[in-house]
Amino acid sequence: MGIVNVTPDSFSENGKFALTKNAIRHATQLIKEGADILDIGGESTRPGSIQVCVEEELRRVLPVVEALASMNIPISVDTSKPKVMRAAIKTGAVMINDINALQEPEALEVVSTEGVAACIMHMQGKPHNMQINPQYCDVIVEVKDFLRQRIDAAQAAGISKEQLTIDPGFGFGKTFEHNLQILRHLDYFMDMGVSVLVGLSRKSMLGEITGNAVDDRIHSSISAALLAATKGARILRVHDVKATKDALAVYNAVIGQT
Repeated sequence: MGIVNVTPDSFSENGKFALTKNAIRHATQLIKEGADILDIGGESTRPGSIQVCVEEELRRVLPVVEALASMNIPISVDTSKPKVMRAAIKTGAVMINDINALQEPEALEVVSTEGVAACIMHMQGKPHNMQINPQYCDVIVEVKDFLRQRIDAAQAAGISKEQLTIDPGFGFGKTFEHNLQILRHLDYFMDMGVSVLVGLSRKSMLGEITGNAVDDRIHSSISAALLAATKGARILRVHDVKATKDALAVYNAVIGQT
């Protein structure tokens, strides 16, 4: 899953793709590099970020989705707002990637009535405060319990497990040690009957491990993505598509998969 942030304040690109034409150009490049799906986001959810209004998010996202809808690649939209979900689906999106796990009023209904795929993620707190002293008694158990509850809620709303993907939410209300624990025990999430998405690309935990700035984390991002894949992750949400695809190709060749 190639990342396309149509935002002026994303943590990794410093607004490089905030303009529609730049976002489309970047998305086209990710397709050439081998992306299997594109994730379009119009609101930064980095630690400390502030929500944008529905109208602004729509202004950022819809022209990009519309331009890419004819390129024969599945489009995911990274949003928690039901109005943005509906508009994006109408424009051509086939997946909703929601850091708020479809908890907003009408979010479950949108996914159910439109029949699209959805990724539900765990987050403690909200982006503006989630990294202020996050605490758990047992981060693995608590994250898994939350995701199970959201799967149950989705099914009760008429959404099948085949439509669902879960994301343990690396960096969303978790300390460095919490993130390491989840990655160590990622296979613990593989028995829930849904696919698992992992988003570790360029994140701060990799900076803490390597000491590298955000723009110099390609090697650690690939290592983390490959490790997640070996533990069962089916979708890898990444900035560096070609490098990650190359690493996976080597790994799959060695273990005899194609």
